[in-house]
Amino acid sequence: MEEFNFDKIINRRNTGSLKWEVSEQELPMWVADMDFETVPQVIEAIHRRADHGIYGYTVLGDDWYEAYQSWWSRRYQFEIKKEWLLFASGVNPATASIIRKMTSVGDNILVMSPVYNHFFNSILNNGRKVLENRLLYNNGQYAIDFTDLEEKLSCPETTMMILCNPHNPVGKIWDRETLVRIGELCLKYHVLVLSDEIHCDMTEPGKYYIPFASVSEKCRDNSITCVAPTKTFNLAGIQTSAVIIPNEDLRNRAGRGLDLDEISEPNAFAAIAPAAAYNFGEKWLDALREYIWANRRYAEKFIAEEIKGVHAVRAEATYLLWIDFTSVPGNLADLCNFIREQSGLYLSDGNAYRSGDGFMRLNLACPRQYLEDGLKRLKSSILKK
Repeated sequence: MEEFNFDKIINRRNTGSLKWEVSEQELPMWVADMDFETVPQVIEAIHRRADHGIYGYTVLGDDWYEAYQSWWSRRYQFEIKKEWLLFASGVNPATASIIRKMTSVGDNILVMSPVYNHFFNSILNNGRKVLENRLLYNNGQYAIDFTDLEEKLSCPETTMMILCNPHNPVGKIWDRETLVRIGELCLKYHVLVLSDEIHCDMTEPGKYYIPFASVSEKCRDNSITCVAPTKTFNLAGIQTSAVIIPNEDLRNRAGRGLDLDEISEPNAFAAIAPAAAYNFGEKWLDALREYIWANRRYAEKFIAEEIKGVHAVRAEATYLLWIDFTSVPGNLADLCNFIREQSGLYLSDGNAYRSGDGFMRLNLACPRQYLEDGLKRLKSSILKK
């Protein structure tokens, strides 16, 4: 970890950063965007491309495909064929496009809530209905209510399930048995699985996620998987992702949708950044995971010892801390705004993820100095509540 300085403070104000478009006294720890420089070789690759001076229409080279194939093979033992990979200009645009192409207006799309808020936007904005399978929360841990899941998958109007693997915001790695069970239920009721695996690389050191499409042939052939280097290597502004579709019929249909929606062509940097990240970023990523999990342990300890009535939910994945405020006295509906007004700490309100009332999400992917500041602000706000 000595090679990479994750303690380095980089001023992101006045750079067009969505995260840092806040007032001078505020500290943003909300959106899933890291405050670390990316892999040095990625910066070098972008500089080389930028120095060329011509940024015309761009095609994907073999290196783009090979980088994804090699990464998933060596880290997750999942062998991806070249033809399974489609480019998309982001996981969110791909999700919306796939919903439009693979389901019909008025269909139910099932999600396991609390879950990433943009799923709801993609479903509702395209005239489909959200069907929630609410995760069970007991003793600080989340689990799937399989009785409710099967009941809702069996509804004839349910045609797609969006799986968040690993799960954002609760930080859950779904084990193989769970994924197989989900896959079998979806196949039984003719429900297509769209698996968002954008947080796949950000797991606790020593632990790894399992790609949904890797657990069985049934899961492979009844699924579409969205992945990207953007969360892993802090490249969200590059607008790049991949869609993995082993089933040829599904691939042809979804691919036409990506083309029609004009999100299947890369910009000059979207084609090269993933290759540089996956080919040269492994050591950087492993050092980053160690740093983030040290941040997580620090935050969990601080909250347990310093903030009465607040509980940090144990997580195995993501760089996001899901915090339980349900034991804090008083009205919790406006707690997130209260914290921001009182201390300037900007967190994500759990209500955005549905079934998350009384919870908040804090981004741990920042220098320790920011985290210490944020936790002190959180404590001062709760003391004033």
